[in-house]
Amino acid sequence: MFLTISTSGTAALPATDLGFLLHKHPEKAQTFSTSYGTAHVFYPHADAERCTAALLLEVDPVALVRRGKGKGRGGAPDAALAQYVNDRPYAASSLLAVALSAVFSSALRGVCNARPERAAAPLPLRIEVPALPARGGPDLVRGLFEPLGWAVTAEPVALDTEFPEWGASRYVRLVLESEVLTLAEALRHLYVLLPVLDDAKHYWVSSDEVDKLLRAGEGWLPGHPEQKLITSRYLSRRWSLTRQAMERLELVRLAEADDSEVEAIDNAVEEETEAEEKPTPLAVQRREAIVAALHASGAARVLDLGCGQGQLVHELLKDERFTEVVGVDVSVRALAIASRRLKLDRMGERQAARVRLFQGSLAYTDNRLKGYDAAVLSEVVEHLDLPRLPALEYAVFGHARPKTVLVTTPNVEYNVRWETLPAGHVRHGDHRFEWTREEFCTWAATVAERHGYNVEFVPVGPDDPEVGPPTQMAAFTMKSEKTEKEAKAA
Repeated sequence: MFLTISTSGTAALPATDLGFLLHKHPEKAQTFSTSYGTAHVFYPHADAERCTAALLLEVDPVALVRRGKGKGRGGAPDAALAQYVNDRPYAASSLLAVALSAVFSSALRGVCNARPERAAAPLPLRIEVPALPARGGPDLVRGLFEPLGWAVTAEPVALDTEFPEWGASRYVRLVLESEVLTLAEALRHLYVLLPVLDDAKHYWVSSDEVDKLLRAGEGWLPGHPEQKLITSRYLSRRWSLTRQAMERLELVRLAEADDSEVEAIDNAVEEETEAEEKPTPLAVQRREAIVAALHASGAARVLDLGCGQGQLVHELLKDERFTEVVGVDVSVRALAIASRRLKLDRMGERQAARVRLFQGSLAYTDNRLKGYDAAVLSEVVEHLDLPRLPALEYAVFGHARPKTVLVTTPNVEYNVRWETLPAGHVRHGDHRFEWTREEFCTWAATVAERHGYNVEFVPVGPDDPEVGPPTQMAAFTMKSEKTEKEAKAA
């Protein structure tokens, strides 16, 4: 595995300062032992105008197998030949990222007592990796590095130069160039993104990998557009660790958010709900329909499942008939914004006793949701992948079992009435699906029958005679025990 780091300089700021920053002298070739082989650091070129440091990692396949990565799941051995004959000695991967961390540990942290001002300043950098596995191709490589300030060249490597018709391999020749990053930032990008592009780690991934990811991703990962993919791949797609990392990244983003962001959200909601001359927005009509249905049910203790940033919770707290309102959402960031919108920290004791916000996933049963009069799923179900709907269904209707459940979701048939919505597009980029009226009625009727509820359907918004309303609502009411027994007897 081979990687070079180059920089340029002047007589006043010589390029050979790279040796101070990396803590490796340009006139020496140094060797370091690692768990997987031997790492060499040397300088193919070093003068005041240009300096290049090279990291060469010689992988020991026997050591790699002895450390346990030559076994398949459950301890079953892989094919004997595949343990030793593979791309690891030739293509950059998580092993090279580990070597970067071990050999350039001080540089990775931005520590340089000899040249502290150079360590803190951006450098003209050029990084080259001759062979890099890229599961996702050149487009993904650019999508990962370009948002971080890199100019990216990712040239596909042919499977065989003598047979071009075979096409490209999964490897690229990578060149990264930047003049706006410090060396420490560049090394942290490589440390995280090399194993992400390889989509594999050659060692066991445990909970401490989350800490490593957040340390190396400080300052850039919370706002990266591919944050979810990076986190998932870096943690070897281990769901529990990925979720833990994503929640911590949400907290970081929240800490970095200033009051102006929340104020802008509040102002947008106020403009939406208080406009007098404009038609009533659909979001307001939806909340009004929900509140009316809750009044009709006689509910006093209400769950807002998937409460987002707290708009419905805020509306329900205005009505004294609702003695307890609980907002639940999977997003820690959304709950924090809801808390600030509701001004929980300044709320009077009597009002504060009526409201709670807590984090939870609707795909799992949760005893905290039991015992409530009503639950609202407002514009929630369409954000789930269809295979996960049965889990939500059981968690709400089978386990929590509120007496009334209100479900609202877009009516896809109405989309033709939105002039700004391109044909065939859903209303929001995160919608996994949008149902027709018939599809929604079929799903709701099946859920009601399975869990002992009656269901009625209520249009929300203008009810178009051809395509129906923009939002459709199902109102589920639990059957009484007597009714259920009679039905079974019949």
